Amino acid sequence: MSKTEREHCQDIVEIGRIMWQKGWVAAQDGNISIRLDDDRILCTPTGVCKGLMKPEDLIVCDAAGTKIEGASGCTTEIAMHVAIYRLRPDVRSVLHAHPPFATGFAVAGRALNQALLPEAIMHLGTVPVAAYGLPGTAALTEPMLPLIPNHDALLMANHGAVAYGQDVYQAFFHMETVEHLAHVTLVAELLGGAKALPRAEVAKLLAARARYGIPTRAGLAPDVPLAAEDIPDPDVPF
Repeated sequence: MSKTEREHCQDIVEIGRIMWQKGWVAAQDGNISIRLDDDRILCTPTGVCKGLMKPEDLIVCDAAGTKIEGASGCTTEIAMHVAIYRLRPDVRSVLHAHPPFATGFAVAGRALNQALLPEAIMHLGTVPVAAYGLPGTAALTEPMLPLIPNHDALLMANHGAVAYGQDVYQAFFHMETVEHLAHVTLVAELLGGAKALPRAEVAKLLAARARYGIPTRAGLAPDVPLAAEDIPDPDVPF
């Protein structure tokens, strides 16, 4: 049974509150959208704390990102959402936030592209870094365009992360996996370095997606994460 527009509004408000409680956004940061149909996008307003939103605060835009309903302005980064929906017909929701660990990797210009955690490999494959673009302008979206078709989450250099999925909850779970992977990767590096899984184990995990019913495009060549054989051993001299 399809959800009503009011139910979609409540979902966005709930996800915004969880994002805020998790510390993924500060002040008025972040934005969330749901594609209602081919012609309408429900999205968060600009200048509102995502932890304090109400359903009536939300905005409806057309497929080009122009506001058609709502009292406030829509998110200034609506063009990013529009681009993802245009390039990914399977996507119904987009979520942008600044989770601290993932954003740390984005600021460092480091992709989350090693085969470290089975769940991240199966659900996301790799999480690349899109080059920096000025927020709220076309420059933000331009570097993301080549990456969107074959990834379900991206880091945005010196900015944050964006994740998307078949509904707002899957988009949220993708973002949660990104942040978890970034946190674990950082801890592993502090402990002497992360140890990637071997290529044969990565292949088994990718093959297991169908068995677990994981609907994702991530992991398609050339986006398979780096396995142990692909990463130089720092203890072995050249």
